[in-house]
Amino acid sequence: MNGTTMVVLIVFISVGFGVIADLYKRHLAFKEKTLNHNVHNDEQNISLKKQITSLEERMQVLEKIVTDEGYSVQKEINNL
Repeated sequence: MNGTTMVVLIVFISVGFGVIADLYKRHLAFKEKTLNHNVHNDEQNISLKKQITSLEERMQVLEKIVTDEGYSVQKEINNL
């Protein structure tokens, strides 16, 4: 191997490692963004589940009111 070939190989290896290091840093930054996004989604899911539970409880109360006999009597009185 002559001197010129060695210099070219050293340059290619140096540039190659630099490119690989940059790609790895970008990959880590992307993973960090993804994890932060997932945490935000988890918090939003918990909030939505609480809202659904609250709405289900309210709906059960309304179903009890509507199926109550007193409600039917009051509705018939109002129709008269």
